[in-house]
Amino acid sequence: MDLRQLRYFVGVARERNFTRAAEQLNIAQPPLSRQIQALEDELGVALLIRNSRPVRLTEAGRLFYEQALQVLGRVEQMRAATRRVGLNQNSVLSIGFVASTLYGGLPSLVRKLRHRTPDIEIQVLEMMSVQQIPALKEGRIDIGFGRLHHSDSGVVEIVLREERLTVAIPKDTPLAQDSAPLPISALTGQKLIVYPKEPRPGYADQVLNLLHGHDVRPAEVQEVREIQTALGLVAAETGLCVIPSSARQMRSDVHYRLLEGERATSPVILYHRVGDTSPYIDLVKEVIKEMYAENPPWLSAEHNLPTRPSFAE
Repeated sequence: MDLRQLRYFVGVARERNFTRAAEQLNIAQPPLSRQIQALEDELGVALLIRNSRPVRLTEAGRLFYEQALQVLGRVEQMRAATRRVGLNQNSVLSIGFVASTLYGGLPSLVRKLRHRTPDIEIQVLEMMSVQQIPALKEGRIDIGFGRLHHSDSGVVEIVLREERLTVAIPKDTPLAQDSAPLPISALTGQKLIVYPKEPRPGYADQVLNLLHGHDVRPAEVQEVREIQTALGLVAAETGLCVIPSSARQMRSDVHYRLLEGERATSPVILYHRVGDTSPYIDLVKEVIKEMYAENPPWLSAEHNLPTRPSFAE
C-alpha cells in the first residue's frame, strides 16, 4: 500500500465512477482499476461494489475512505509545514505534554506564545512523561511538560510547582459526606483506580509509592489508560482515584477531597534539551514567569505548595 494507491482510491470514491476518476487523476482507466484491485487484494476485502451505477463503497470501503482522507490530509500538512520551515516562512515549536497539565496552565501558555510569536507554528503532542525524554533527545519535541523526575544528563528538568493531590470519590458514599482534607490512611481497604496503565513508570507509580510509603494497602487496584476513564469509573461508583488537584474541573458528578500530607503532591516539570540555544526556550521560560506573577486560580495555595520555579540550569 502506498500514497498513490490511497489517492487513486479516494478519487474513485469521490467520483463514484472509474472513468471520471481516471480523468481527474490523469491516468488511464485500466491501470487505475488494477491499482484499486491490488489495494483490495492486499487488504483482503472488497472496497467497492463495481456492478452498480454509480460505483458504491462497501462497509469496509467507507471506513477505509475516511481513514485515507485523514492520512492524505496529514501528509499535506507535513508537506506544507516542511516547506514553510525550509523557506524560512516560519519556525516550529513542538511541545509534549501529559493530559493533566491541560487543566493547570498549558492552554494559557500556548495562547500567550501564539500571540507573542505569530510567525511560529506551535505543535502540541500528548505523551506520557517517560516518553518525553527520548522524544526530546531524538528531536521529536522541543520542550515537554510532565510529572516524572529523571536522571538523563542530556535533558534539563525544571520543577514548575508541586501540585496537591485530590481524591475523587463517588457521590453518596460515606467518604463523600465531608469536604475536609482526607488522611492518606483513609484509603486503606478502598478500591483504587490508577492511571495510566502504561507506559511505566508513570503517574500511577507516584500514587502507589505514596500509599506504600504510608503503609496504606488498598483492597484492590484497577489500572486504566486515561484520567477520563478513571474519573468515569469513580462516577459509576467503581472506586476512588487520586488525581492532581487542578483536574477537579474535569467532572462535576463526583466529590473531591484534598489528600493530607506534604508529600501528597505531584510535580509539574518542564523538560528541554541541555545546551538548546533556541530563542523559543527562553521565551517559554519568560512567559511562564509572567504567568506565575499573575497568580492565576490554578496556581492558588488550595491547589499547590507555596513554591515558585527556578530557571537557573
